[in-house]
Amino acid sequence: MASFQAIAATGQAIIRMLADSRPQPEFSTARFELYQLSDFREPMEEGVSFYLYRLAVNGARRNVPPTVGPDGVRHRPPLPLDLHYIASVWAKSAVKQQRLLGWMVRQLEDIPILPTGLLNQSGPEPDVFKPNETVELILEQLTLQDWNNLWGATKTVPPLSVGYVARMVGIESTVSLSEHTWVQTREIGYGKLLS
Repeated sequence: MASFQAIAATGQAIIRMLADSRPQPEFSTARFELYQLSDFREPMEEGVSFYLYRLAVNGARRNVPPTVGPDGVRHRPPLPLDLHYIASVWAKSAVKQQRLLGWMVRQLEDIPILPTGLLNQSGPEPDVFKPNETVELILEQLTLQDWNNLWGATKTVPPLSVGYVARMVGIESTVSLSEHTWVQTREIGYGKLLS
């Protein structure tokens, strides 16, 4: 499983993948950025933003067994997380905004699994994810209530947006589990009964 830097590395990998595959020359000036709530007040002129608005424990893989490191030490089980993003497209015209949205959703649907190489290339350190780890990115249907809650918090006009979830980002524990030796014999002692 990945280190605590996996959340940031996942977002950076999505942005990097989109930036590296943008069609030229149509979207040559488009920017691709991770946003926080305050960025919606003064957004970019053209491009795609990903805003991590919710983090949840993956219910399907909650009971993961402890991991064993290369040194043989057992560690507490990893924490399997789902990262919920809002992807927003920005452009000066509605047509360009919709074209950018169409390209983005097709691109993310064509490459739904983020490989280890991309995840590690985008992170702050080279080995955030182990060689056999990937992250699945899927389109997420948000309810009208979710949209209202999100855009009510920004106090801005909602941009053209779609929801995505990055599934199974496992955060590995550094806390080792104490190992005890196996019980081989049991001694039972009898004493006098006091009356």
